[in-house]
Amino acid sequence: MHNNRVKGIRIHPIKKVQGEIQVPGDKSISHRAALFGGMAQGETHLTNFLPGQDCLSTLECLRKLGVEWERKDTEVWINGQGFEHWREPQDVLDVGNSGTTMRLILGVLSGCPFSVTLTGDSSIRSRPMGRVTMPLQEMGARILGRQDGKYAPLTIQGGSLLGIQFHSPVASAQVKSAILLAGLNAQGETTVTEPFLSRDHTERMLRGFGVPVISEGNTAKIKGGAKLLGQEVSIPGDISSAAFFLVLGSLVSQGELLIQNVGMNKTRTGILDALWQMGADIQVEDEREECGEPRANLRVRPAQLHGIEIQGAMIPRLIDEIPILAVAASLAKGVTMIRDAAELRVKETDRIAMVAQGMEALGADIQELHDGLQIKGISQLKGGRASSYGDHRLAMAWVVAGLLSKEGLSLEGMEAASVSFPNFLDLIERISN
Repeated sequence: MHNNRVKGIRIHPIKKVQGEIQVPGDKSISHRAALFGGMAQGETHLTNFLPGQDCLSTLECLRKLGVEWERKDTEVWINGQGFEHWREPQDVLDVGNSGTTMRLILGVLSGCPFSVTLTGDSSIRSRPMGRVTMPLQEMGARILGRQDGKYAPLTIQGGSLLGIQFHSPVASAQVKSAILLAGLNAQGETTVTEPFLSRDHTERMLRGFGVPVISEGNTAKIKGGAKLLGQEVSIPGDISSAAFFLVLGSLVSQGELLIQNVGMNKTRTGILDALWQMGADIQVEDEREECGEPRANLRVRPAQLHGIEIQGAMIPRLIDEIPILAVAASLAKGVTMIRDAAELRVKETDRIAMVAQGMEALGADIQELHDGLQIKGISQLKGGRASSYGDHRLAMAWVVAGLLSKEGLSLEGMEAASVSFPNFLDLIERISN
């Protein structure tokens, strides 16, 4: 691997990986642990917190709302006073590139009796917020923004809320979480029903902080008025980050990788189910549960993968892993079809278009569909040039593609990976030497 600040980085092909690694703390869980610690009464102590740019945005927003905290590397201590003690910030809250920060904090601020303006980078300002602001407005929050509150910057005037029964048109953990967090401050009961169950970290963690949340099938219910109490939270490794190593370890010629302490929440393990269906040799070891979240070690060895169909209820369980799955599919025997994933068009980039363009440039046989991708496997990717387009998951998917290619690749925009995986290249170097 060769670093050049101006021209980006050069990724050289490898044949073998070997070693034991730990991936950074789960991004979704880190966001929620920080936010709930800031909402709780009493001290909250987080271990294995992800110090990526997005999660640091959540902490910075809390500081501006009057929450005191300290961080040392991956440990965070939060001095919670309860969110009734949050105060009106003197400045705009800037969430950077973090859609999770924006949507979840909107839910909490809906019930706070003051005005706040939220903004973010150009990507955030072009991402649809209406799916969150509309139900919050229905509960009684006043939200102003571009196109009737559908796009940031958004100004929210919180106040007295009423619980609602909301049927979400999309399976989205961010939408569900925003409404449940608003429901904490609302009169009566709030229920959210989804077409498929999205990741349930919010429900699990709220219970851990002492809030009774009822989950029945694809519905979650919460009653207004419950208080959060400070907790010790140990955050598992992020399976979305482990995914890059699971695919790399499956497709190199030789070697063996052990990835320790990976979150195994069933709403997130779609990547494992997909890789197993494709024929991957991945063993689950030392399964356990801590702080309401299951975790395990994953051992991966090389295997011949074959194409599969990925659609329906599987999609919310692996939505973030589709870029790296596309790399796996391009080197698997036969055809892989990914459908029902139109949600990818409104991520950090239009991930369907970008994955299709990027993989085709590297020699893959890939076709863009309106809601997914069709990929015919080939024996080896050629390599070439790629750009992250500022998207962390694309940056890391292209690194893996380059490592598995014939010629390697030149990659621009690798710094985007710092959002979720600041030490990604260090770990790649450690296991490939």
